[in-house]
Amino acid sequence: MRTMQDWLDSYSRDHQNPTNQVFHWLCVPPIVWSVIALLWTIPVPASFARPGAWSVLVMVLAFYWYWKRSHRLALGLLLAFAVLGLFTNLLYYRLGATMLCYVAIAVFVVAWIGQFIGHQYEGRRPSFLTDLSYLLIGPAWLMAKLLRKLGFKQIT
Repeated sequence: MRTMQDWLDSYSRDHQNPTNQVFHWLCVPPIVWSVIALLWTIPVPASFARPGAWSVLVMVLAFYWYWKRSHRLALGLLLAFAVLGLFTNLLYYRLGATMLCYVAIAVFVVAWIGQFIGHQYEGRRPSFLTDLSYLLIGPAWLMAKLLRKLGFKQIT
């Protein structure tokens, strides 16, 4: 099994261009939120669970994947998931499922366009085109950078 540091190092090699890095800071968090929001809008039988159950399930599975590789990153990402989940729940009750779905689709499309523009500056294809696991590494890569800026020396 690859270590989280192996994943982050590999991802970093594909993201050297400063402009591409800015695009990632601007686009990865909205992509993560839009996936959470889209999953939130999948109907759940009221007798089974509350709205957002599918989204929470996916966040728990992602957290478990991160936890197996890096406890610190997993905890940072759990906090991010919690904030995004609370924000999504608020929007769900304010906008309704249909409007939230439309907003999430728009954010998803615009943010992915931004990602591909960033990779034009990089001159490299996005990492996830070689391995879908990199879809989980993008948020971890940003969280690792954030934690280092906050003074955490040992991330993985």
